Amino acid sequence: MQYKPFGRTGIMMSRLGFGAMRLPMVEDGDGKHVDYDKAIAIIHRAFELGVNYIDTAYGYCNGTSEICVGKALKGWRDRVYLSTKCPMWQVHKKEDYRRFLEEQLKKLDTDYIDFYHFHSLDRQTYRQKVLGLDLFDEVAKAKAEGLIKYASFSFHDEPEAMIEMIDSGQFASLLCQYNLLDRKNEKAMAYGAEKGLAVVIMGPVGGGRLSHPSSVIQHLAADSKSTAETALRFVLANPHVTTALSGMNTKAMVEENAATAALDEPLTEAERQAITKVVEQNRKLSDLYCTGCEYCMPCPNGVNIPENFQLMNYHRVWGLTEFARQRYAHLGGKRGNKAADCLECGQCEPKCPQNIKIMEQLKEVARTLG
Repeated sequence: MQYKPFGRTGIMMSRLGFGAMRLPMVEDGDGKHVDYDKAIAIIHRAFELGVNYIDTAYGYCNGTSEICVGKALKGWRDRVYLSTKCPMWQVHKKEDYRRFLEEQLKKLDTDYIDFYHFHSLDRQTYRQKVLGLDLFDEVAKAKAEGLIKYASFSFHDEPEAMIEMIDSGQFASLLCQYNLLDRKNEKAMAYGAEKGLAVVIMGPVGGGRLSHPSSVIQHLAADSKSTAETALRFVLANPHVTTALSGMNTKAMVEENAATAALDEPLTEAERQAITKVVEQNRKLSDLYCTGCEYCMPCPNGVNIPENFQLMNYHRVWGLTEFARQRYAHLGGKRGNKAADCLECGQCEPKCPQNIKIMEQLKEVARTLG
């Protein structure tokens, strides 16, 4: 396992972190909850292989992830750094921050949390709740009492909003999305690292998209055994990334990712530049097919035109055919209908700024992915 300084905290953190969001579940008389025995064995395997950062949250796994992580930390607490998150959508008054913190400490069965995040911050939540409710005052009190060691935030907004949060000077680390298919936070991440924050990545394999086979992506890295390995190596090769979280739910997944995080050099400079070039070329190619502007919407028959075209791009541009077909099969309802549901009314085509022959393209999507 490789380790890297965690911002300015003085901690050497494993390049691979354990994301406790997708732990194996079971359903019994107590409802759906983590399969504790199975999950703890997986987490312990990660610890044995050198992972020393574990990340959970209040609501993960029907609210039972924190309980499981607390159990798994027994005997490891002094060697592993614990991260969890305050559910900001449930914070309505200043006192809620402390109430959730105390509840989470009990669930985790621990005296302190190393990295306590404001969960899922966007600019509005940051301004209205973190600043508006003076929650940094609560953070200072919790630190003074030893209940938390460091304040952090997980991020879901446009990159410019991240800069504002970094500039508060209140945070030791940030957690954001970054992967081969989504690089929009790259400059903001670099800014955070330059300001001394540790940069932790969620979704390094694109929320599962890059766990599916892709000949286009896998072979961009020498000797890569899978698309997921290439994706993880790409993230770890970014000099501004400290740790990448992976939601691992089998020992095999732990061992594969730990082996990747043990590489002295995730990618050579030549490989990194080659991947960046291919990713940029493919992004432009995707935009030729559809930029996702949604001017064609709404469809009178409920077809989610941009989503269907995006799935086609996963197949056509990225070689993620298996993923695209699985997602296409589940289209319908709130996500919008499939390409096959197009009635060829023609209302969409005059609205498309790229003059895409939408009806013809939807037929191709239905033939290819249906």
